[in-house]
Amino acid sequence: MIEVIDLVKHYRASDGSVVRAVDGVSLAVAPGEMVGLLGGNGAGKTTTLRVLATLLKPTSGTARVGGCDVLADPLGARRHLGYVSATTGVPDRLTAREIMRSYGRLHGLDEGPLSRRIDLVVRSLGLVDFIDRPTGRLSSGQRQRVSLARALVHDPPALVLDEPTNALDVVGARDLLHLLDGLRADGRAILLSTHRLHEIEHRCDRFVIIDGGRLVAQGTRAEILGSHASLEEAFFAALAAGVAS
Repeated sequence: MIEVIDLVKHYRASDGSVVRAVDGVSLAVAPGEMVGLLGGNGAGKTTTLRVLATLLKPTSGTARVGGCDVLADPLGARRHLGYVSATTGVPDRLTAREIMRSYGRLHGLDEGPLSRRIDLVVRSLGLVDFIDRPTGRLSSGQRQRVSLARALVHDPPALVLDEPTNALDVVGARDLLHLLDGLRADGRAILLSTHRLHEIEHRCDRFVIIDGGRLVAQGTRAEILGSHASLEEAFFAALAAGVAS
């Protein structure tokens, strides 16, 4: 459902040098699977996710969402994808209902199906108590639920989430991760990036670790851990091995 194939994204720095943000990364996420994309700041995680969301064009290689190539068919890729950015908030003066209705219309949903879809997402994500309250009056956890609702309103089979729990407290993060468990159980393919390894260590089906734009390890938790005691320990070992190579 989500594919990244030999993805390369280079930037030209102000001094004329080439910055290799992503350098030959390949990964895939199947329906009903949650994959954690791990790496330090500047590793290339957000760049990879932004290419999948059709917000950036790769230097070479490509990516596909639902079989749609992000370069050849960006609109098709967007139809199959729900994207939650680490930096994009929700408008303070709009309610969750207004936000979902606006995004549903952008995706071409007719009024009847859109209203039914909004009702379903509201119930699924627990938005009933604040669906018609301006988002500027909501807690960070509630606002993050609204962001996820916006990404789900067109019923995409794939989700790409960049640091989805970053602004949440322990309770809000737990609730959001429970919601993602349910979405995976419904058959959605989920790729999420996070620095909070403890939150996803026992949740993700597989992990992909990148550093300096390169893939340094990937596999199930057992495959990544090997002889290490925790995902965090294995993560730093993978980074060290990547630097050494």
